[in-house]
Amino acid sequence: MSPSRIKISLTTLLLIFTLGLLVILLWQLRSLLITLMVSVVLAASISPVVNWAEKWHIPRWIATIITYLTLIGGLTGVVLLIGPTALDQIQRLIRQLPSYLETLRLIAEDLAARLIDTPPEFVRQFFDTQSLTTWGIRSTQQLVLRSYGLTRGLLGGVVTLILSIFISGYMVADSHSLIKSLVQLFPKPWDERLETQVMPISQRMGGYIRGRVLVSALLAVATSVGLSALGLGEFALGLGAIAGVTNLIPFLGPILGAIPALIVAVSQGGWLFLSVLILFVVIQNVETYVLDPLLVGSSVGVHPLYQLLSVIGGVQVLGIVGALIVPPWVAGGAALVENLYLKPKLRAEALGTPEAIGPNSTDGESSLAQHPTSSV
Repeated sequence: MSPSRIKISLTTLLLIFTLGLLVILLWQLRSLLITLMVSVVLAASISPVVNWAEKWHIPRWIATIITYLTLIGGLTGVVLLIGPTALDQIQRLIRQLPSYLETLRLIAEDLAARLIDTPPEFVRQFFDTQSLTTWGIRSTQQLVLRSYGLTRGLLGGVVTLILSIFISGYMVADSHSLIKSLVQLFPKPWDERLETQVMPISQRMGGYIRGRVLVSALLAVATSVGLSALGLGEFALGLGAIAGVTNLIPFLGPILGAIPALIVAVSQGGWLFLSVLILFVVIQNVETYVLDPLLVGSSVGVHPLYQLLSVIGGVQVLGIVGALIVPPWVAGGAALVENLYLKPKLRAEALGTPEAIGPNSTDGESSLAQHPTSSV
């Protein structure tokens, strides 16, 4: 019996070589790819406003400029109004964090000794305040530096943000011709099918960002007001800002935002700790059952587990930036898979036809027109 031989054609070798060069090129252009990803998310976020202005016969480029100027002006005003006070409170909180953790350690030692007669040395081994403080600061710095590393430092991050704003503005202002030029690269009828997916993808990506930003802003205000009413006015604005920023990250953000406030509260008494804990539980339930369904709704269209995995993967690869921009891209990809594959497949199965989807299928467009925002 002659041994089998593996034959590799010249075409296969050229394909592997081309793919290798493409991977290297994409790695070298990773900063540009991040800029484009941010630009697409920004464009999807403001496109409904520009589309509304276009209905009133306002040119798209003028509507885009007005929208961005309004957003930048409003954000600058908020930062100038509360930014210095919030930053000062956060700096004082960081300076006093070791003392708060030391108080927490003493409380843990006393509680452990009363419940299970644990010696203090045992608690100190698992509650080293200096190590916990160093670990927290170092972990935060690593996340920030990982994001900066993608853009060559702080100055590069600012330049990337400015470029993203300009690129996203161009995308929105000239979206019709831009989409036409891109879909022309695909053969018929896929060019028309892909063109119909631009709107649902944009709706999901933009709806996710707009909803999360608005919910986070409301939660920041509610947290600051609630903490101030409970007696933590010294740090209320800073802790509210931390809770609002971390809430931009799904699932993990609310927990991360509550930890600093609970550490400060537990050092000032058990009743205050309980009150602050109840406050965050109430705020979290209002967000989950009222604000998210009302402001975000079904715009994500992705199972919560996949959202969580997208956040974790985004943080590991892109740092803080990844936690913000990867979930909307996953939502957009889910819309594409749903409308081009799942809906035609389910429709074909219901009709008893063997084919699920193909170049000649039109089920994707019809189902898209009927259910543009249904979830995967």
